[in-house]
Amino acid sequence: MSSASNTRPYESAQRAEAARETRRRILRVAESELLAVGYHATSVATLAKAAGVSPQTIYNSVGSKAQVVKAVYDVLLAGDDEQVAMSDRPEFRAVLNQRSIAATLRSYAGLTRLITSRVGAVVGVLIVEGAGGDTGLREFLTTVDRERRIGNEQVVKVIVERFGLPDGLPFDQATDQVWALTAPELADRLVRRRGWSLDDFEQWLAAALIGGFSSPRAAKRPDPSVP
Repeated sequence: MSSASNTRPYESAQRAEAARETRRRILRVAESELLAVGYHATSVATLAKAAGVSPQTIYNSVGSKAQVVKAVYDVLLAGDDEQVAMSDRPEFRAVLNQRSIAATLRSYAGLTRLITSRVGAVVGVLIVEGAGGDTGLREFLTTVDRERRIGNEQVVKVIVERFGLPDGLPFDQATDQVWALTAPELADRLVRRRGWSLDDFEQWLAAALIGGFSSPRAAKRPDPSVP
């Protein structure tokens, strides 16, 4: 009885690791398919065939096609499949522990460059194709934008708490500036479409972010009530 019960945790761990490896294989195949043929030409059936599993295994392990894409994005964004939120990872925490507004924004530009290097190719495919009538892809893009906005707000909140914002720069406008400048669409335009190096992109982004916080009145949002 004791011997049999002792093998159960081992067998359970084996099954969990096998399931995790299957999920990893599905996501690797999905990334390759997205880059090769695009989102709309990819299907759960083609992913299953390429991964050597059944379509039902994909649904059970990851979910729908849009959920597979979100999982691919999350792993690329983080750099691994560990269950650690991006906001708890060392590269993001480093942004929050700088000694000035400028240093914080330069560090955030560096993080944006890192993220672009990880997810830029896949995001570029999705931007080029667009969601069209695919509800799942629209929801994915909305979720990514919402998650990115949360990260932007965290950075600006730390700046407010530690250094304060320049006179004339409201919190919402400061966050809007960071949100717009770190948008993946902008990185895609400059890096993929215009051929900027990641070094050039990071340096430009750092200067643009710092400039937006240095001269709030010069970048003041227009009042729509004024003709």
